Order: sequence, then C-alpha cells, then structure tokens
Amino acid sequence: MEPNEQYEPNERNQHTKRQPQSYVAIITIIALVAGFVGGQLWTKRNYSIMNADGFKLLQATYDRINDKFLYTAEQDKMLDGAIVGMVASLGDQYSQFLPDEQGEQYVDSYKSNFYGIGAEIMVVNDRYYISSLVKDMPAEKSGLKPDDEIVTVDQQSTSGISMNELLGMVRGEKGTSVVIGVKRQGVEQVLEFEIERAEIPVYTVHSERLEGDIGKITISRFGEATGKEFTEALQGLQQEGELKGLVLDLRSNPGGRLDATIDIAQQFIPDGGKILDVVFKNESHTNSYISKQKDPLQLPVALLINEYSASASEVLAAALKESADAYVVGVTSYGKGIVQTYESFREGSVLVLTEAEWKTPSGNGIHEVGVEPTHVVELPEYSKLGMISAGVELKRGSYGDDVKLLEQYLQVLGYSPSMEGLFDERTEQALKAYEKDKGFAEDGVYSSEVGAAIVEDIRELLQQNDTQLQEAIELLSKA
Repeated sequence: MEPNEQYEPNERNQHTKRQPQSYVAIITIIALVAGFVGGQLWTKRNYSIMNADGFKLLQATYDRINDKFLYTAEQDKMLDGAIVGMVASLGDQYSQFLPDEQGEQYVDSYKSNFYGIGAEIMVVNDRYYISSLVKDMPAEKSGLKPDDEIVTVDQQSTSGISMNELLGMVRGEKGTSVVIGVKRQGVEQVLEFEIERAEIPVYTVHSERLEGDIGKITISRFGEATGKEFTEALQGLQQEGELKGLVLDLRSNPGGRLDATIDIAQQFIPDGGKILDVVFKNESHTNSYISKQKDPLQLPVALLINEYSASASEVLAAALKESADAYVVGVTSYGKGIVQTYESFREGSVLVLTEAEWKTPSGNGIHEVGVEPTHVVELPEYSKLGMISAGVELKRGSYGDDVKLLEQYLQVLGYSPSMEGLFDERTEQALKAYEKDKGFAEDGVYSSEVGAAIVEDIRELLQQNDTQLQEAIELLSKA
C-alpha cells in the first residue's frame, strides 16, 4: 500500500499532518533572508565603500562602460584609473597610487641595487638632464656625459612625462637594451645611445677629507643601505687620521627611508636622547624613536641644508640640532614634516599614503615650515641661475630668456655684457673676449660648445665659493 493511501484526510487532519513541513519551509526562508541580510551587513561592514553615497554611481558607470562602450574596455586599467582619481582627490601631493611598473620602480628606488644604465637624472625646468654617471656602468661606457639632456627614450619623447614614468622607461630587466636620445652642448643633432641594462649598485654616500682634518660626508638620499654606507665612510675617514670635525652635506637631499636616518642619528645622539616622534591620525598613537647609542662619537658636527633638503634629511638635521648640539648651516629647509607609508598590491602596484606627522625632539612640527639653520648662510646668487636651452644658437639680434642667462653667466665670469636681454654689440664683444680666453674662434656667436665651457667654469667657481661649506669648516675648526 502506498503511504498516501493510509487514510482519507479531512481539513483538520490535513492541517495536523502538514504542520511540521510548513515550519521547516518557514524556518528555511527565514534562514535564507537572515543569511542574505547578514551577508549584506557583513559585506558593508568589511567593504565600507558600499556605504558611500557615490558607490552606486561608480558601479553604474563601470557597468555602463562594460556594456555600451564602443571600443574594448580594459577592466584593470579602469580600476587603476579609479584608484588614481580617488587618491588624487585627497589633494595631498605626497599620496599617490602607482600602478604596475611605476609601483615597482618606486620600491626599487629604495633598494641597494636595480637594473638600469647607471645614470643619475635631475629635472630642471621640466627637462631631464644627466647629473652624474656611476663609474664603469653601462651609461658611462656607452659615452653618455653629465649635462646631457635626455629628450627621447626608445624614440619616445620625454616631454611632459613624470620622473617616475621616465625611470620606468629607462630601467628594465637585466640584459635588455634601451635607446637614450640626448642633446649635448657642442653638438647640434640629437645623439642616440643603445645601452644594455645591467645591475646597478646604488651609492647614496660620498666622503672626502678636507684641509684641517675635517671630514665631509655627502648623503644624496636615504636608501636601503645608506646607514651601512655612512658607517663605512666615517670609519674610512677615521682610519686616514684623527678628525677634528665632520661636515654632513644634506643639501638637495629629498629624503627617503626613516630607518636609515635613525641609524645615522644614533651615532651622534647620546643614549636615551630623542630622535623624533611620529604622530598618527587623531593622535591615536605616537611612535617615539630614542637613541640607543653604543659608542659615543666625540666629534663636532655641522650639517649643510638648503631649500631642497626635505623629509628624512630634515629629520636628521632637526634631531642633531636639538639632541646633539650640532651646527646647522645654510638656509631654511623645504618643510616636509609628514610621513608616508607604502603598500604593494597586485602586479607591483603601490599605494603611497600620508599617514602621520613627525615632530622634532622638542615637539615642534616642521611641515610647510622647515628646519631653521643655526647659522644662516646663502650661496652666491649665480648658484640659482638656470640652464640655457640645449642646441640653441645666440648671436647679435637674439633676445629673450636665453640671452639674459648668457649675459648673467658672462658677468659672473668677469666679462661685461649689456645685461638688457638683447644680444647687442656690447654682449657680442663680451662673448668674443670669453672665446679668446678659452681658445675658441672669436666669432661672437654662442654655440653649445661654448655653453659647455661656460657651465663648467660656473661650476668650478661655485665650488671655490661654497660659502656654506666654508662657514661649516670655520665653525668646526673653532669647536
């Protein structure tokens, strides 16, 4: 007999027999609804962007592009663009999202080595120049020279691109090649150099011994190995003979890793002395960095700073000024008193985000204020002169900014141009006098070759008249 034939149900029996099944169904529905609602709440709690008023608009825009855009939409690029825009909306020049290769280049810039060509690059008036070359590395071997202006990389113009983008184009995998196009003083056409990338050691510390048993250590930036490099440089100077003082040159140092800065500060600040405080959002917590000096360094120190000394270089200058009684010579520093951290994501992408403010040992913030020197010393005015456009020819009748610069250069070097911004007879005679003294043809026409000689003469003159270094040496000799 089939189960449904056991009895003939009436209304009451029907209700009685089906009651358990109804409860099961109701409970199941409740469980599903609760699970859905709970899932929504969990999702919104863990993915707070879903609570933002504009999230539906973001989702709608994303869906519309995917469904309706005439051409192919690359989802990764759309999402990267959304993140770039989100970070840009913060209005903080130091926070940025660097997708893919740009993020990898950012991380590599703090490492002790990378794959590239071995050239230091600087930017002047939105143009890129080679400032120095790493000895025996591919760039030097290929024939590139300091002051070459980089105008193309693999036939792509460098005009309008960022430094991160340029570095991403120049660096690459070991053994691959890159073609660098440069404008050079004395050469009219663009020169191209095909260079094979190699492993490039990053040296951030340079040392030399000055007269009067004064040591000088220049730190170009604070990288992964800067602390170790500094210790080795200091030991090397001490092994050459007793030091009466030490100059730390932090001019135009843009900063870098805080840990390297602390390593160096501890060598000068007595044990227990404060280096800095790092204060996080809403003062939720503060990280205090205290010196753990092991071997006291009994050596007077003078730091050189300028308006381009920023971030970690300001940390070191302020810490040694307030906790080690060091001299600080130069002009007020840049004023970057906030701290960024970075986090790497998929395929090398990096989020750089301002997360804290740092304060000096005395509790002062320096953001947009800078570190004031103990001894204010300006460099000669000609140290601030710009560069004449590469490849330009100037002669009688020429006028404009390049002519003004040429006249200023000639005046600094002891000649007498008109100083009117117009290449007239007087300026022509001044240039001819310079050409005669340097052994050039006396045609009174400025060429790239003449310009290269002028730049080198100005550089040598500035080295001879480094008023900031001279003041530091004088202070240390009397200490």
